[in-house]
Amino acid sequence: MWATVPPAAQAALLAVFATLQQQIRTLDARVAELEARLRQNSSNSSLPPSANPPHVKPAPPKLPSGRKRGGQPGHPKATARTLLPPDCIVPLKPTHCKKCRHTLGGDDPQPLVHQVHEIPVVQPHVTEYHQHRLTCTQCGTTTCPPLPDDAVCGYGPRAQAITAMLSGAFRVGKQPISHLCRDVFGLELSPAMVCKLEQHTAAALRPIADEALVYTRGQPANVDETGWKEAGAKAYLWVAVTALVTAFLIRRKRNRASFDDLMGRAPPVLTTDRYSVYNHLGGRRRQICWAHLRRDFQAMIDRQNAGSEIGRELLCHADILFEHWQRVRDGTLTRDRYRARYEPLVRPEILRLLARGVACGCAKTAATCRELMTVETSLWTFTRVAGVEPTNNAAERALRHAVCWRKTSHGTASENGSRFVERILTVVASCRQQERNVLAFLTEAIQAARTGGKSPSLIPQGV
Repeated sequence: MWATVPPAAQAALLAVFATLQQQIRTLDARVAELEARLRQNSSNSSLPPSANPPHVKPAPPKLPSGRKRGGQPGHPKATARTLLPPDCIVPLKPTHCKKCRHTLGGDDPQPLVHQVHEIPVVQPHVTEYHQHRLTCTQCGTTTCPPLPDDAVCGYGPRAQAITAMLSGAFRVGKQPISHLCRDVFGLELSPAMVCKLEQHTAAALRPIADEALVYTRGQPANVDETGWKEAGAKAYLWVAVTALVTAFLIRRKRNRASFDDLMGRAPPVLTTDRYSVYNHLGGRRRQICWAHLRRDFQAMIDRQNAGSEIGRELLCHADILFEHWQRVRDGTLTRDRYRARYEPLVRPEILRLLARGVACGCAKTAATCRELMTVETSLWTFTRVAGVEPTNNAAERALRHAVCWRKTSHGTASENGSRFVERILTVVASCRQQERNVLAFLTEAIQAARTGGKSPSLIPQGV
C-alpha cells in the first residue's frame, strides 16, 4: 500500500513521523527528568530534610541503648552556674542537733551557698531635656539650644541595642518587639520606631562590618550562599566564615561580581560547594565540600542504573575518608600523617571510580564524574593546608539562623533593610564565635556612633 501513495504524500508523512519521533524523545527525556526530581530528597541532593516529599521514609529510629536518660557516668561535668554578688544574704542556722536535739550555736566558717537569681522589675530610665527658648533683648531673636547628639532619636543606646539584638539575634518581629518592650521594660515603642532604630543601628555598624569583611578576605574561609528576598525580588545572602570572624552580604545576583564583593579578587583557600561561580579559584585555592559529594554519590545509587555500583563504591571511600579525618580533628593523628597514610590509598581509587563513572552510560552520573575529574585537585586541599576542613559545614551552620529568619520575615523590604540584616548577622555570628556579649558590643558601637567615638572592633586584639 505504501507504494501506491504518491511521492509528495510519502514525503509529508515521513516529515510528520520524524517530528513525532522527536517529540516522543523530548517527552521521554522530560519524564525521566521529572521522575529523577521526584526521587530527590535530603540524602541525595541539597534539599533540607524539611523539604522531603511525603513518600520519603524518615531515618529509622535509634535502637534503645538500655541506659537511663541524662548524663552517663564519667561524662564531663556541665558548667556550674556562676555565683553573682549577692544583694542580700539570709543566714540559715540549725537550732538543735538533728540526732540528739542538743542546742547548737556558733557559725560555720564555710557555709554552703545556694543562690536564687531573680530579674527585678525593669523601669525605663528617663532623661528629660528642657530646651529653654530665650529671646534677645537687643534684636528680639529667640534662640533654642540643640539637643545633644545622643538624645536626638529619643531612645538611649542600650534601648536601641536591645531592639537590634531581639531582631537580629533572636529573630523577633517588629510587632512582637514592640509588645515585649512594653510588657517587659515598660517602654512604649511602635513597630515603625523599631524599623527606624534598626536603620540607625545599621549606620553605626557600617565601619565594623566593613572591617570584618576586609579581614575575612585575607583568611581561609568557608563560603556559601542561600536565597533571599529584597523588596519582593530574588536576592542572595552570602557568607564567609573564618576561624574568628564571620561576614555576611546580601546581593541581587548569584554571580562572580557578588562573590568578588564578598571575598575580593584574590582570596586565600576557600571551602565551597560545586557551584560554578567558584571554579575560577583553581585547584590550589579551593576545597570542595565532601558532605555535598556524599549526597551526589547517594544520588548515583538512587538512580538504580549502571552507575549505582560506582556510587556505592564512591560513598564507601568517602566514609573511609571521614572516619580517619575524625582522628585529625581529635588530635590523635596529624594532618601530615593523614596525607601520607591515607591519601595515596584513597585518591587513586576515587580517580579510577570517577573514570568508570564517565563511561557508565548514565548521563547524569557521567556528567557528575566528569566535572569532579576536572576539579579533582580541589578534593584534597584539606590534606595539605592547615585550618582547612573537608566540608563546608561551618558556612551552612552560619546560614541556618538566617534561613530561619527568612522563613518568618520573608526577607527584607528595601536595600536599607538588607544592610541592617547583613551587618547585624555579621556582629552576632562573630561575637558568638569569640564568646563576646552581643548586647554589650552593640551598645558600645551605637554609643560610639552617636558621640563620634572609636567604634569597637570584631577583629580580636593581636590578630
